[in-house]
Amino acid sequence: MAEFDEPLIVVGVDGSSHSKEALRWAAGQAKAVGGRVDAVMAWEWSRNPFDLGVPATDDEDTELLTAEEAARRMLLEAVGDALGPDPGVPVTKRVVQGPPAQVLVEASEKASLIAVGTRGYGGFKAAVLGSVSQQVVQYARCTVVVVRPGTAG
Repeated sequence: MAEFDEPLIVVGVDGSSHSKEALRWAAGQAKAVGGRVDAVMAWEWSRNPFDLGVPATDDEDTELLTAEEAARRMLLEAVGDALGPDPGVPVTKRVVQGPPAQVLVEASEKASLIAVGTRGYGGFKAAVLGSVSQQVVQYARCTVVVVRPGTAG
């Protein structure tokens, strides 16, 4: 359980519509229980020798972004898109290096609850549950909620 009095709800974020749905659900749940949200995005080093970086999103900024900075920007955008400027609950945003499932399972050690979308960007579109969500359900050390599309709001 978390070190704080209020419940901690960890949300796995990858920028997909499914993860934004999980963020909206988690914010609603946090409001209901007097908790807080920890939006977590994992990033990994590229193993592609031709991948030199991610182009900057700002036209005036022509430098290449590091993988960590690109993840940080994507997380900020996803949280903003999902929750707007005033989510009504405390929301922390963390970018962590490592495989997404491992990062979320580790985050579950201090959480009251973890929320994930049914699937992210990768994998097969026909899959009912993505590989990261499936691993989190299997290995998390707290209750896991898999938020289906259209259930938050």
